[in-house]
Amino acid sequence: MKFLLITLITHLPDPVTGRLPSTTERFREVVDAAVLAEELGFDGFGVGERHERPFISSSPPVVLSHIAARTSRIRLFTAVTTLSLLDPVRAYEDYATLDHLSGGRLELIIGKGNGSAQAQLFHVTPDDQWDRNREGYELFRRLWREEKVTWSGRYRPALTEAETWPRPLQQPIRVWHGSATSRDSVDLAARHGDPIFSANVTNPVEPYAELVRHYRERWAHYGHDPADALVGAGTAGFYVARTSQEAIETYRPIYLARLAAFRRLGVEPVFPTLEDAVARSSLLVGSPQQIIDKVLRYHGELGHEVIHLSADRDGLTDAQHRASLHLFQSEIAPVLRREIPSRPLHVPSTARAAV
Repeated sequence: MKFLLITLITHLPDPVTGRLPSTTERFREVVDAAVLAEELGFDGFGVGERHERPFISSSPPVVLSHIAARTSRIRLFTAVTTLSLLDPVRAYEDYATLDHLSGGRLELIIGKGNGSAQAQLFHVTPDDQWDRNREGYELFRRLWREEKVTWSGRYRPALTEAETWPRPLQQPIRVWHGSATSRDSVDLAARHGDPIFSANVTNPVEPYAELVRHYRERWAHYGHDPADALVGAGTAGFYVARTSQEAIETYRPIYLARLAAFRRLGVEPVFPTLEDAVARSSLLVGSPQQIIDKVLRYHGELGHEVIHLSADRDGLTDAQHRASLHLFQSEIAPVLRREIPSRPLHVPSTARAAV
């Protein structure tokens, strides 16, 4: 199994202390987390894209470029690139540039995105969001692979023998399709032979497992070798301690603050107690053995080879967060790497020769 740390760069008061870091401080926390992830041996670090409060992750290429300059080995993920909102030509230019600056360490996770505010900023509606995502990806895919592109679509001006620069380092790049509930997204992934990344955050495992099964069915339908299908999955939170009692005691105020935030927004939580979340959700809180057991149980449902953990402290102290990540890498990751064999993260020959 491979392990990523991912952040959506929320900018909120600490749920325990109430302190709000400055915007600059928050960005520095993200970069420092990526450097720590590389030092600890994580396989990848991801930065989300959102265009509304409380997120300040509106420009993943800029953040990932800075992380690329501070690291040398770790794979750099977008989580997700919202192609439904972006001009695919401009997105291609940004990410092809980042591909070079990172030495070919870039991997994209794309998705249509969510949130009414970000859709309003870009004049995207729920009715056309999916079609924009599909069209944007199909053009982006061609731009990455072809030196000259002639194309026409609904949502941007047509192209005639268009050239885009710089040409990318990786050829091709691996693009994951992120999805929580959309069969359209996983069908698009299966059609093009791309991997998927299941959100696996809000609900019990069953609806996500159903979507993964649909992906595998469509993968076979499009004539791909079933053994080549690749799945990643998220988690709803993370804290590991030496004992389950210590983990629960430390994480409880964090989870209670999360429940209160949901209810202030008028959202009734799916898991109303921490104990329920530990039992029925993808939340990884407990002792090393408890977390190993849960990931193996989820793997039995999803068959995933890649998993992400939160890169953010989320109310933990810096010392608690670092200790938890150290414990994960020393006692959990080696077992899961052994029990769940996984393919290498993508390093095409053109990039490998240049690194």
